[in-house]
Amino acid sequence: MMADRPASPIEQLNRDCLCFSLDREALALALDAELGRPGLSAMVRERCPSVFAAQPVFVAASQMQRMAQVVQAVESVVALPAFREQALAGAPAIARVDPGGAQSVFFGYDFHLDQGRLGLIEINTNAGGAMLNAVLARAQRSCCAAMDAMVPTPADVAHFEQRLVDMFRREWRLAGHAHPLRSIAIVDEAPEQQYLYPEFLLFQRLFERHGLRAVIADPAALQWRDGVLRHGDLAVDLVYNRLTDFYLEQPASAVLREAYAQRGVVLTPHPQAHALVADKRHLALFSDAARLQALGVPETTRKILLDHVPHTELVNSADAERLWAVRRGLFFKPVAGFGSRAAYRGDKITKRVWDEILAGDYVAQAIVPAGERLIEGADKAQAMKFDLRAYAYGGEVQWMAARLYQGQTTNFRTPGGGFAPVYSTADASGRTLHHADGEHASYVFLLDEAGGVHAVPHALYVALARHEAAAPMLAGQTLRLADWYVRLKNGEPDRVVNETYGVVHVDARGRIESVLAPADAGWPTPAERQRMHALLFETAASAA
Repeated sequence: MMADRPASPIEQLNRDCLCFSLDREALALALDAELGRPGLSAMVRERCPSVFAAQPVFVAASQMQRMAQVVQAVESVVALPAFREQALAGAPAIARVDPGGAQSVFFGYDFHLDQGRLGLIEINTNAGGAMLNAVLARAQRSCCAAMDAMVPTPADVAHFEQRLVDMFRREWRLAGHAHPLRSIAIVDEAPEQQYLYPEFLLFQRLFERHGLRAVIADPAALQWRDGVLRHGDLAVDLVYNRLTDFYLEQPASAVLREAYAQRGVVLTPHPQAHALVADKRHLALFSDAARLQALGVPETTRKILLDHVPHTELVNSADAERLWAVRRGLFFKPVAGFGSRAAYRGDKITKRVWDEILAGDYVAQAIVPAGERLIEGADKAQAMKFDLRAYAYGGEVQWMAARLYQGQTTNFRTPGGGFAPVYSTADASGRTLHHADGEHASYVFLLDEAGGVHAVPHALYVALARHEAAAPMLAGQTLRLADWYVRLKNGEPDRVVNETYGVVHVDARGRIESVLAPADAGWPTPAERQRMHALLFETAASAA
């Protein structure tokens, strides 16, 4: 990517919109009353203070659509008999146990998005955070009228929560059960000690509100008696599996393994799903044109995968010298890793770590940089990285979330970081929400005295004019304003239908103080017009 590539309007929002969207009082209410239980907000503040970010991440509608297409492309390949046979042949025996029709809940597709380039980094089969994001969505507030359409409504969140419950009930039906689902055990090792234990409590309350008995349990607390999996006196119909013992190999998982193998419980997500989707060796296949073609993957699907899955290859000693030489452009991950454990950027590894990688079971993936979001800091704006997580079930994206962090990989230790809502003009499935009049949108440019052209998202311009936001980098300047009214096609700019010009004065705090009529009807200059046209149409085309 060229260093002087113009920032897109969405990138401008991620850089310049420093408004807080999180209403902490509403967050506490959601945790303590609406979704959780009394005292849960205090538990979150004490145990995981950096799990909720205060500001949103903005994502273009076209990128939301792309992510939905990538999810569909991956799952269409996974459904191919040839792929399944190949993937399961080398997997542990339990991965070949028939899961009884269950598809597995909460696939998490993790993406990096940087300067219009979208890359699928990895896929998880027990992605955490969905209920935390439901809570976060309930606590959003619009910083200005222009953001109203992007902020999730209570109806949006209620619909998402209902879809989650419906998903578990569907897993039960797919496993061949005619009578209603009655009980769910949320299972993880030492659950009370897990960082995301508050989310387990949220899921328990969600299930209970929908008439299901729900318990949170360590796998060692389960019993297999008379063909029934039990937790105390409760007969467990379905296990919501949060274990990272993906193939149930640990002694504590023995009872659950037996119940699953005997078809005595519906386990979701299950070992077969992990073998088919989450094994990082599959990323090497998804980024290999010849192997995809050999499997019979259609050309359109191949193109989607090859455009969005960074080149990935298995690490082996025969390629050690070559990989070491190009390591700065690679990220090394264990094939069965999770939570960024034992994952390394190539430019950070030492010879000792390199020897461990060669001795282990790793893939090397071409680096796609994480996106960047500026957030309000104590004294000045603070740069954070972000990734995007698409929660998916049955090939359809249910919800989109971002994670803000600093460092090599995502974490929940960065002050100001954590889960962040995704604001877009499209929903999680990529469907366009709406525009101001359905077919058109306004695009604003500010032209400085040196001939520089700055694209300003219309929502940010409105917020600046209403003194609901500030742009300190513009403080004290007098700038020329161009407002282009543009016809949209498939949610993207198609043709300019009207142009309005003026002069704006920006006060010392970076807020628009006044807008005056232009003194020269010849604005913009031909060079400025060409630059504006490139910002509007070429940037949109590169993201399409």
